[in-house]
Amino acid sequence: MQIVTTKQMTKVEKQAKKLGVPPKELMQNAGRKIAERVIQICSAENQIPERTSIVFLAGSGNNGGDCFVAANILVYRGYHVTVVNLVKEPSTDLAKEYFDSLPDKVNIVTGYRSENIEAAIEAAELDYSALYDRDITSLKNKKEPTAIEKILIKEKERMTSVRRAVVSADVLIDGVFGTGFKGKLDSDLMAIFSIGTSAYKISVDIPSGGDGSKGTVSPGCFKADETICLGCLKFGMTQYPLKKLCGKISVADIGIPARAYDCLDGEHGYHRIDRDCLAGFPPKREQDSHKGIFGTVLVISGSSSMRGAAAFAALGALRSGAGLVKVASVSRCIDTVSVLAPEATYTELDSDSNGFMAFTESNRIKLLDEMKRATAVVIGSGMGVTKDTTEILRFVVENSFCPIIIDADGINCIASDIEILVNRKSEVILTPHPGEMGRLLNCDAQSINENRIMVAEKYAEKHGVTVVLKGAGTIVSDKFNTAANHTGNAGMSRGGSGDVLSGIIGSAVAQGFSPYDAACAGVYMHGLAGDAAAEKIGQEAMLPRDIIDCLSDAFRILKAKQGKV
Repeated sequence: MQIVTTKQMTKVEKQAKKLGVPPKELMQNAGRKIAERVIQICSAENQIPERTSIVFLAGSGNNGGDCFVAANILVYRGYHVTVVNLVKEPSTDLAKEYFDSLPDKVNIVTGYRSENIEAAIEAAELDYSALYDRDITSLKNKKEPTAIEKILIKEKERMTSVRRAVVSADVLIDGVFGTGFKGKLDSDLMAIFSIGTSAYKISVDIPSGGDGSKGTVSPGCFKADETICLGCLKFGMTQYPLKKLCGKISVADIGIPARAYDCLDGEHGYHRIDRDCLAGFPPKREQDSHKGIFGTVLVISGSSSMRGAAAFAALGALRSGAGLVKVASVSRCIDTVSVLAPEATYTELDSDSNGFMAFTESNRIKLLDEMKRATAVVIGSGMGVTKDTTEILRFVVENSFCPIIIDADGINCIASDIEILVNRKSEVILTPHPGEMGRLLNCDAQSINENRIMVAEKYAEKHGVTVVLKGAGTIVSDKFNTAANHTGNAGMSRGGSGDVLSGIIGSAVAQGFSPYDAACAGVYMHGLAGDAAAEKIGQEAMLPRDIIDCLSDAFRILKAKQGKV
């Protein structure tokens, strides 16, 4: 599914105007879609329009205009409709036009402070919480209240009217801010969004307080049961924490011509990974197929103290269709992995006194020989970060002619010496989690999570690699495209899950897919298998081995979606 950044959406809407679909028509269509959805919800709950309260929290821009159009439709369907203007009076020409056309039946509530009141409150050094919590009953009874006391009374009345509207709502629609929101919500809006209500809550385009580009949210962001995304899904809505606050997401067709998206040709492309992105995956297995057709994955992984990592990577590759899987590791690791994955073959490497791979002449010869036969190399999981393992990684990168998937300790080795990537002979896929990405960029994981999309894109572009930035809403990026995954669940947040993923991606590469396509297929199938495991076992009890065991279920689900079974 194609998705866009907020800047690209603005560009598409401008192109739609050039193609004969003006903003006014788009707003009319958006308002109609919102109204239709509200009617569907109320009908499903058998709510009688005359007894149903619909409340719009409207902003001053075109998001508010969409709400005004919907309010007009709903009031003539018999619903009790209230519009609460929360920022200021409508400010765009279209928003003004549709606000002014609202019939008298629509209850209008002014929910924002006037500039004079703002100035007076600031001068008096009063904040919202002080105003709201203060008991002013006695002030109303005063014959000659002071100027500040008059402000307190007016503020209390304003907030009371807003609260009554919100509490009375059966359906509450958030149309305060659109996709252009940046920064933080003010204290007024945070308080309003936190008012307790049993209403079904809908956000228009994006929950107010959410950043449609990054996926971050302001404290107090509106929490929706459902978000109606207008025209096209915005990339930030694929990322957490914003995705969590969107509730159910639907995309409403508001009449933007398909040709309008042609204006994005040549720009960095954005997608949500789904079955349409996996066309041709998995490759068809003809009756006369043999193992050589499906590639050879070389897994250089593990150590004496971290044997499971190599097993998970090997099994991930085996279970996702690779014809041959060879594990190169130290003897104690091989002893364990060979029991768990007897289908693989093994190359024993020399170890140092601590059980990690040693950078010896014998090991170099063995690795060179195995790399000649491989169609994909997976390296890093559980191999440790030592001077020798760093040199082994450098050696592999400089001598492999097939794509290399670098995970875990391999990434940590690069963090200590980025020059490792400079002299590569083949394409590279990096699969960091936020902590590992932070080590690559010398920053903390929180900084990575606040800028996930930009970080993945910029690193991929700068170093000419494919980046798989793991986490909820895993991002895959190269210099041309960025994709977000939506499969998977919290039960996968266990050590070893990433090792399985590296093996799956290695298998897809070995079977002939480009690094970017293989990474997209890998994260999708990994998450789909995780969802199948959670369904069978539960998120609390599932383990990485269950993801491996459920890959067969994932392939069946995928083929059913693709119409192949």
